[in-house]
Amino acid sequence: MGIFDLFRRTEKRSATSGFTAEVMQMREAYISGRRGIAELTSTAQSCVSLWEGGFAMAAVTGTDMLDRQTMALLGRSLAVRGEAVMLIRDKLVPCSDWDLRTKNGEPVAYRVSIPEAGGGTTQTALAGEVFHVRIGADAAAPWYGTAPLKRSSLSAGMLQAVESALSEVFELAPLGSQVVPMPEQNETDNTALARSFRGQRGRVLLRESVAVTAAGGPAPAVDWRPSSLSPDIEKSMSIETLAAAREAVSQAFGVLPALWASNAQGPLVREAQRHLAQWTLQPIGELLAEEASRKLGGDVGIDVMGPTQAFDAGGSARAFATLVQGLAMAKEAGVDASAALAMLDWAKPREQ
Repeated sequence: MGIFDLFRRTEKRSATSGFTAEVMQMREAYISGRRGIAELTSTAQSCVSLWEGGFAMAAVTGTDMLDRQTMALLGRSLAVRGEAVMLIRDKLVPCSDWDLRTKNGEPVAYRVSIPEAGGGTTQTALAGEVFHVRIGADAAAPWYGTAPLKRSSLSAGMLQAVESALSEVFELAPLGSQVVPMPEQNETDNTALARSFRGQRGRVLLRESVAVTAAGGPAPAVDWRPSSLSPDIEKSMSIETLAAAREAVSQAFGVLPALWASNAQGPLVREAQRHLAQWTLQPIGELLAEEASRKLGGDVGIDVMGPTQAFDAGGSARAFATLVQGLAMAKEAGVDASAALAMLDWAKPREQ
């Protein structure tokens, strides 16, 4: 059975107004993150930018197809979608959408959509022609990847809900407004007065009382004591909730929340950088290198730690000085230096 027997046809769609444009907009919303909520927050986009920048700076050896622009695109796609698919031609062609067939849990054929200006095309390809990297794969569907926000949907939903609620408060609430109470007006006038306060920020709203029978004489002075209309956000714990949601989302991306602290110092920033590169970006880089070695040919290596300088330079220098001193002392004492290094698991140089 040929490859075209799997998917039967090749389609070409153009971007026009009407139903087709609406369908494409829905597909765009799907492609942008599969949830379309927390990805819009600055917290998530900051983490995505760290992924993108880390992979753009990575040192790639063994192939010329993984240039910096392609690596940055891979980093953003992995952060937002949890997987990236590119068609292997004379270069790696990014795919906006795809469908696949599997055998023994491994993809064997793809139907991919290639984005083009004015309309995309759909092509079919065997698995060997497709560069497919996925993270967070589940045992029930190992051919699909899951994004960090999809794996932490509760925290992402809370972050989106809190930020949306706060944005509505600052948009609609009469912040900084004051009003003088007028108890003698009827309900209709009070309702109309309440509606007029919407969006009136920083203004003192005065309504003169014309009734002279209140308290048996002219309007008492207590009527003219202003009252603030600003909502008490502090009691709702929204600030603490927002901070906790931001920290949870940052942790989902492998970013230490302390990195966003306003009083963060140099050692803390460097430690957060090492944590992100060592425990998140470098393992994903190994997955990329493995897929590239299998699909592009040759031995491909990707180093994120070195180019981003995600290491303790001062500690490395002190360790090197101590190592040189120890080797010199071992030579003077007649101790086999290679045996000492083997005890520390330093017998072989580590692969970069």
